[in-house]
Amino acid sequence: MTAEATSPQGLDLAALQQYFEAHVPETAGPLRAELLHGGRSNLTYLVTDGRSRWVVRRPPLGVLTPSAHDVGREYRIVAALQGTGMPVARTAALCEDPSVLGAPFCVVSHVAGTVLRTHDDLHALSQTDIDHCADALVDVLARLHAVPYEEVGLTGFGRPEGYLNRQVHRWRDQWERVATRDLPDIDTLHQRLAARVPAESGAAIVHGDYRIDNAILAPDNPGTLRALVDWEMATIGDPLADLGLTLVYRDPAFDPVLGGSAASTSNRLPSPRDLAERYARFSGRDLGRLAFYLGLGYFKIAVIAEGIHARHQAGMTVGRGFETVGDAVPPLAAAGLRALAQELTA
Repeated sequence: MTAEATSPQGLDLAALQQYFEAHVPETAGPLRAELLHGGRSNLTYLVTDGRSRWVVRRPPLGVLTPSAHDVGREYRIVAALQGTGMPVARTAALCEDPSVLGAPFCVVSHVAGTVLRTHDDLHALSQTDIDHCADALVDVLARLHAVPYEEVGLTGFGRPEGYLNRQVHRWRDQWERVATRDLPDIDTLHQRLAARVPAESGAAIVHGDYRIDNAILAPDNPGTLRALVDWEMATIGDPLADLGLTLVYRDPAFDPVLGGSAASTSNRLPSPRDLAERYARFSGRDLGRLAFYLGLGYFKIAVIAEGIHARHQAGMTVGRGFETVGDAVPPLAAAGLRALAQELTA
């Protein structure tokens, strides 16, 4: 079978073959590829030569929210975390030349394991396994925030000073790029966030999209994380932004973004309050201003969902399940306003 015949949408397999032969030493034969995920974040492909297996990531097609699809950032932070004890894939190659595939892309080893994407995936587990998985997710997040980023070569990877202000304004700017409609709640949420930005709680590696389906679990032990994936929004910033976003993903308002049944929204997972309390115990961080971080998380996800919706309307999504994403945006914005109006204490 020729490389051209097996190229999935968004991936020129013949060009990738030439690149692998020049830059990935373990390549041992013709490549085959299949689409794993179709562009809610980056396009993700499983690539194999029949002996080794890799994952190739490139930005989605169409109009992008620039800081949300940076495969170079993703590769650099995963490379920095090698040897730290954090569960990440082995890095293989980064190509920042868009002439090869039409966009930058990165290559990492394929990590075998279980990914819990839907309620059905999660509910196939016992309650004990679900509890162990949730505990492990929180504990690994706290461990990530404790990694000394300067010591692993990430000084300058982000600017922790002013991080929260930049986040508020950046996601507003990106809303202007991708908006398909007027949504007063987005305007109000932005205004209220901008008016109550706290001082940063600290500086740490921030994953930027930390949720249950961005973790690859050991099939025989869901309480063991084999790899965290989807690092393209990672930076150095306020670690409580990660926690706030993780708690936002527990809200059923997020369901339409993943086709209507996101594993993270299942009521069999611990409540947001319980997750926050565990994080506070494990990390020792003060969660007194958590309401702001929740509001920021809702704002960010609403803007990302609108960007996905805009690409779908333009016919630029790859794969299925994008029809409902736009439905999530108004409820997410409204939930962000409610979060700012009340304090969730640890």
